Amino acid sequence: MKKSLFAIAAVTAFAGAAQAQSSVTVYGVMDIGVGGQNTRVANGTSVNKTTSTAAYDNGESTSRIGFKGTEDLGGGASAFFTVELGLSPDAAQAIKTSGTQNRQSFVGLKKTGLGDIALGTQYTTVYNAVAKTDAGNTNNFAGDLIYSVAPPTGASTAVNGNGNGSGDSFTIRANQMVTLNSETYAGFQAHAMAILGNNNSTQTTVTAANGQTVTGGINNQNGWGLGLDYTWNKLFVTANYMGLTAKNPYANTTSNGQVATQVGAVAVPATYTAATTGFQPFGAAQSSANGINVQDNQFYVGGTYDFGILKAYAQYITRKVSLQQDSGQYFKRSAEQIGVRSFITPTIEAWVSGGLGRVTSNGSTITASGQPTANLTAWQIGSNYWLSKRTNLYAVYGQVGTSNVASVSTAGAAGNPVSGNANNYGVGVRHTF
Repeated sequence: MKKSLFAIAAVTAFAGAAQAQSSVTVYGVMDIGVGGQNTRVANGTSVNKTTSTAAYDNGESTSRIGFKGTEDLGGGASAFFTVELGLSPDAAQAIKTSGTQNRQSFVGLKKTGLGDIALGTQYTTVYNAVAKTDAGNTNNFAGDLIYSVAPPTGASTAVNGNGNGSGDSFTIRANQMVTLNSETYAGFQAHAMAILGNNNSTQTTVTAANGQTVTGGINNQNGWGLGLDYTWNKLFVTANYMGLTAKNPYANTTSNGQVATQVGAVAVPATYTAATTGFQPFGAAQSSANGINVQDNQFYVGGTYDFGILKAYAQYITRKVSLQQDSGQYFKRSAEQIGVRSFITPTIEAWVSGGLGRVTSNGSTITASGQPTANLTAWQIGSNYWLSKRTNLYAVYGQVGTSNVASVSTAGAAGNPVSGNANNYGVGVRHTF
């Protein structure tokens, strides 16, 4: 009897020790507010204006719920995981059903002194660098040319349209990704990523709409990226590059302007407009959705310097998306931005940023309107009032302007240059847990 009691006690103690080595944390963000937007688009002699006010969510931060955990494997090694879902607290479906529902889902291993490796749906190296060097902390309001995303849920999509919309600047996240992060040595930390969406399957014979027979082709979605961070006292700088490839076999469809150019050819967009998904950037709409037959190169450098009373930010990004069949046909977007962020009082925080950008394109299939260049301007101002470490009230105003954007807008199909201005603003409450 005594031996049995001792055995039970030993097993219980062992189970308790094993449990103590693992930890799981539930975390998240809830962000809801009220705001509005105004847009003005001029096309030749026609001017269209819109104004709206609405309750929204995901203003300063995208609402989310996540689970993350670690397990001590001993000897300086550990295992970790994260599962994070996007939320829409002001919508009928609390859990998002769009491409950002699965914000992150990965598992990995870490070794003290070396670094970590993770596999699954993750943020890209460029996004992680932008998150560290953006004065607005990657909020969802207009006025940021680097982190150009869709406006808060409930706001008009026109706010960030015309070259300042979902995923325009860079790919935010991707599926089927492997990431590597080194430990920090002498102030340097290296990052690497690979998207392993390779599927080199041979396509069987397909009869196109025009009667042409198409055979062969590949379906290959992959990419890689490298990043390097350097920290010295109050200075932080980062440089990152990503090269993403999307190759798709010919599809028996004429939608999105896709046509077959020759036997065995992959689909080519007839023209490029904002609505032509045949030439959309790899990873558009902040999701892992792939472009169609494009080479997508993205480069980002950024830095911060903490002066004590304020923190200064500087950013530059460029992205070039070229057709696989003809690299001379491309869409390119670049932008530079500066900003500052500071605590005015122990509980009141403020930031301001401003940027300039440019959109260029080349090739007969994507400049049918004859307007290959667009200029972008944007600025944003915002503030937080911290009620506690986890809860704050915020107010944000942002504005973006475009000029001569016929090459990237369906409104310019008639050949008239298009200019547009938009702003949106909001006040809300954000709670992190």
